[in-house]
Amino acid sequence: MKRTPFADLSSPAKSLFVFGVYLLLLGALLVLAPNPMLALFRIAPTVEVWIRVVGMLVLVIGALDTLSALAELRAVMRWSVPLRAAVMLFLASFVVTGLGPPVLILFGLVDLAGACWTAWALRNSTQQGEV
Repeated sequence: MKRTPFADLSSPAKSLFVFGVYLLLLGALLVLAPNPMLALFRIAPTVEVWIRVVGMLVLVIGALDTLSALAELRAVMRWSVPLRAAVMLFLASFVVTGLGPPVLILFGLVDLAGACWTAWALRNSTQQGEV
């Protein structure tokens, strides 16, 4: 049976790779079909270009995450933990101040869960002697 590159990744790299794929899918939806996605979360449809610009940025970050994971770039994995956790803080502050709908918390929770997974995997890989 042929092994995939994913099977050979370290645990921290797998966590970042999976998160990167999530971002690639989310970004593609925001670029190609933002309004059905917005409707799914009960956010008003838009004709503004900004949602697609955000989608493009999400695509770029997703590509960086997946490529960093495939290259086993530990520094990027470590840096991603507090940055992804900060997304939750930003989104929660947008909700608390009335700038955004409560559904934004769901997206923040995904980022926070991904950050926790990567942090846990990094800690365990260090304890097991992985570089």
